[in-house]
Amino acid sequence: MEEGKQAARLTILGIAGSLRRASYNRALLRAARELAPDGIEIEIFDRVGELPLYNPDVEAMGAPEPVAALKAAIARAHGVLIATPEYNYSIPAPLKNALDWASRPPTETPLRGKPIAIMGAAMGSIGTARAQLALRQSLVFTQSHVMPAPELLVGRAPEKFDAELRLVDEQTRQFLRQHLERFAAYVARFVD
Repeated sequence: MEEGKQAARLTILGIAGSLRRASYNRALLRAARELAPDGIEIEIFDRVGELPLYNPDVEAMGAPEPVAALKAAIARAHGVLIATPEYNYSIPAPLKNALDWASRPPTETPLRGKPIAIMGAAMGSIGTARAQLALRQSLVFTQSHVMPAPELLVGRAPEKFDAELRLVDEQTRQFLRQHLERFAAYVARFVD
């Protein structure tokens, strides 16, 4: 880097797909904020549970305040980091609902062209592999740029977090650091 030039600071919006108070995925986002590389700030949008169910009739009257806040947060961010649980081999309804709202109207979605990284924690041994695949499919419609690799699949989550939901498994912390470093480099490709 040239002397006198400062590295650009990137803002990443973290969205957890879980509404659970003791959510491993929200805990994973907090760990990401803690482990983020220099120059990366992770802001967590923690209002997914406030979004009304997507309804075109409601949309026609104007975006409800939590929806407007979500869209504005996505628009401000250089990239989006989604932490999804896996429910019935897919993403949970609150996360799908958030994406449905954020994708409307399709010509104005702040998700278009936005770099996105996916990760997830689950109790099962394969983590959130199927949910991440389903999430990637939904993001094709929004024309988002989903980082193809590496994947971060946190399986057996209760063994990786302590009672206060701090990520304590050192190997998982290292994988998360690497995931964030790769995402920072990926996002930088899309920033003017």
